[in-house]
Amino acid sequence: MTRILSYNILIGGRYRVSQIAKMISSARPDVVGLVEATNSRVVEELAQRLEMQYVISGDGKHPWDWQSAVLSRLPIVHTQTHVYPDILTKPLLEVCVEEPNGEQVTVFVTHLTAAFNKSWAGDGVRRREIQELLRLMAKRWGTPHVLMGDFNALAPGDRMKPSMLLRYVLEKDILHQQNPHVDTGHPYLNFIVPSPLRFLNPILRTIPRSKLLCALFDEAGTLYAPRGSIRMMRRAGYVDCFRRVHPGEWGFTCPAASPAGRIDYIFASPEMAERLLRCDVVTEGEGVRGEDASDHFPVVAEFGVPVENVREREFAPEIEVEQHK
Repeated sequence: MTRILSYNILIGGRYRVSQIAKMISSARPDVVGLVEATNSRVVEELAQRLEMQYVISGDGKHPWDWQSAVLSRLPIVHTQTHVYPDILTKPLLEVCVEEPNGEQVTVFVTHLTAAFNKSWAGDGVRRREIQELLRLMAKRWGTPHVLMGDFNALAPGDRMKPSMLLRYVLEKDILHQQNPHVDTGHPYLNFIVPSPLRFLNPILRTIPRSKLLCALFDEAGTLYAPRGSIRMMRRAGYVDCFRRVHPGEWGFTCPAASPAGRIDYIFASPEMAERLLRCDVVTEGEGVRGEDASDHFPVVAEFGVPVENVREREFAPEIEVEQHK
């Protein structure tokens, strides 16, 4: 069995190392992909606490220099960081690990742009990023690999709770207005509302006060939310692990304090998807609430032994009996 976990730890995770470590430890993963791993010291400390090796895409020069990292109990075979700033807003981290049976699995960790205040909530930017990711991963096609991380996008067919997100954003907007020069990593109103629509901000502030307006806003928001980037992943042959295991569950991952949508994913190549046993959202771990560790919940997927190895095991005892006759 191999367990792979994806986790956005919110601007480096400084001062929350203990909570993050407990959330990760509770899922007992073999490989962990960290998003917003801007602080190399935090990554190193997490690796020490969890008794894992680690690889980081780069040492962030400032809190918003987005980086990714991988923690692994499995031997690391090779790593590569893909940096294409004209297309990818954050680096793509590629790490190949070796499972106990000798099988090699490549994990890619990504963080797609938010850009919610851009045209159609930034969908065009994310689709360009996905196109580049697919190009970079093409060399691994036909071999076991996964792509995981924060995609900042909904999947086709998924619902969301925009009213919950709006309530959360309005709370953070108050803090932002009080101290606009401090970026906590949490979205505020102008971060998600495009400039031409900001005249609607006063109306948006009234919505959480009415159940009817919340219901209408949820329906409108679900219809408006773009899903092009995730649709591209599916059409390329990648399997959304959580949706494969839980076709009817919402599986919201963000924001942890007020779950409103599923934007964190583990996508498996066909070879890995055949081995998929389970996939879950981790909302608490070892006495720690998810919202106390980050603004995202982790997602963990468990993969079984490759089919060929299972068949070998099934026939192995019979062969041994024949040899002793």
